[in-house]
Amino acid sequence: MREIGGQVELLEFPDPASPGPDEVVIEVETAGVGNWDDIVRAGAWNVGLTPPMALGVEVAGTVVAVGSQVTDLRLGDEVVGHPLPLRHQGCWAERVVVDAGLVVLKPRGVPWETATAFPVPALTAEQVLAEALKVTENETLLVHGAGGTTGGLIVQLAAMRGVRVIATAGPSSAARVAQAGAAEVVDYHDSRWPDRVRELTGGAGIDTAINAVPGGSAEVIVALREGGRMATITGDPPAAERGISVADVYVRPDATQLAELCALLGDGRLTVSVGAALPLAEAATALERAVSGVKGGPVVLQVKPARTGD
Repeated sequence: MREIGGQVELLEFPDPASPGPDEVVIEVETAGVGNWDDIVRAGAWNVGLTPPMALGVEVAGTVVAVGSQVTDLRLGDEVVGHPLPLRHQGCWAERVVVDAGLVVLKPRGVPWETATAFPVPALTAEQVLAEALKVTENETLLVHGAGGTTGGLIVQLAAMRGVRVIATAGPSSAARVAQAGAAEVVDYHDSRWPDRVRELTGGAGIDTAINAVPGGSAEVIVALREGGRMATITGDPPAAERGISVADVYVRPDATQLAELCALLGDGRLTVSVGAALPLAEAATALERAVSGVKGGPVVLQVKPARTGD
């Protein structure tokens, strides 16, 4: 984009310079697209750069140059990351220079499209469960919006922790959410769904809850027990009541967490289904699809012709 709030268009930038001591240059295979990229476009999220700039905060590609102080990455390594703050340009580009400490090896056998759609939702899911809510085994967790990519990963990670998950989803995604590990799936189209959730806990209410639906936090808090814990990832925390703690969670880069999550992705314990892969020239359309929330999974950009990694 040329300016804050400007349209998404193809721009010509000079080739990336040689990497700094702690940087690598990545030849981009695919780049993630999310509603968060529109937040960057609108100027509401500072990712370290000012326009004119390429958007994109998720990258998957091959290392083609390595800084002098980088010891854990080599030429030819296939990597994935959420490299914020951006150093030179965003990830919707043919090549990008990033902090080497913010990318990790792509899991073998995972398609490029899947790998690049993974970092932001996976890190969000881990950080909300492990840090904001500190969920523990045998607790009951409500995931409002489990049909989305981030919500689905929250369900999967919570179920791995031995948490009883009650999720909301529409009829088209209910079976998938149940397969991901939800013990109960409630249709959010029913205006009484918070009451239904309380009924599933014997009337006591949920221990912990995560809101992943824009504008949905006020309904979620109704389903919580007194003294419960809630987090929202949509920037709309409700006023605390009945001793309930409320956390407003924004994702941050964390290579250690991402490497652990990628290991789960690589062995099939975590899954993500990509909804659409569009060429870089159709970035504006890709962003429109991501913002509109078209069903079918996340949107990615194919910067190079599609192929599956080793």
